Amino acid sequence: MPALEVRGVSKSYGTKIAVDAVSLSVEPGQVFGLLGPNGAGKTSLLRMVMDITRPDAGEIRVLGAEPGPATKDRVAYLPEERGLYQRQRVGDVLRFLGEIKGLPSHVAARRAEAALDRVGLLETRRKRMRELSKGMQQKVQIAAVLLSEPEFVVFDEPFEGLDPVNRVLVTDLMKEHAARGAAIVLSSHRMDQVEAMCRQVLLLDRGRTVLEGEVGAIRERFADHSVLLEAEGDVAGDPLVERTEPRGPALRAWLRPGSSPEALLASLVSRGVRIRRFERALPSLDEVFVRAVKP
Repeated sequence: MPALEVRGVSKSYGTKIAVDAVSLSVEPGQVFGLLGPNGAGKTSLLRMVMDITRPDAGEIRVLGAEPGPATKDRVAYLPEERGLYQRQRVGDVLRFLGEIKGLPSHVAARRAEAALDRVGLLETRRKRMRELSKGMQQKVQIAAVLLSEPEFVVFDEPFEGLDPVNRVLVTDLMKEHAARGAAIVLSSHRMDQVEAMCRQVLLLDRGRTVLEGEVGAIRERFADHSVLLEAEGDVAGDPLVERTEPRGPALRAWLRPGSSPEALLASLVSRGVRIRRFERALPSLDEVFVRAVKP
């Protein structure tokens, strides 16, 4: 049974259509990427999934039930707009958030310390929240989300304010949680993180689904007629090459119409070019994103 099932969901605010007949499914143990430009409808969709607002049409099932009280202790949500009790101590805030998820006080306190230790902030447990940096507060909120060991989690821009080291830490935390069977929906502008973590993605634009499917298949779909190679010899002068462009230690070569990567490889070898690397060039999710939502 899917951990999340969205079927034909729509939502409008006055004359503005925020979400237009969107459908998706997320399985237990899966990290699912929800992408889109600002104003695409991502947050509107997530707020319906979390029962903050209700859809005008369509159906949402979370852990086999309609979003609401029946599942509230089994789900968790990190919204894009953050909110922590700035005057309270870090450990007390986490313990309180655990208790409102149904954990006994002593269990919540123990898990709060363990969660802070996992994100490298155990020494802050007696500090007041306002004493922490933005990045540290972000890690506290992520610790709070995972404190109750939820079965379904929504992360809306979880990497905001984090440096590269802490982005890796948060990525690892999400992967660990998914490996224990939790379903995760990740909404982020960090396409490199989404590409590294998610096998399935859905791209929204103006409330509608623009792309949906496996990351690899989507990248294949948007691939152009080019290859990446590292070689010794004249590549640009090959009759099958239209143009080239340096890409770090490699070279990206665009093929002339009617030619194939196999034919180019054979041509280069026959001309004595020594090949160390040769592969089809696939666009990153960043490139796919820009092309898919282009006005």
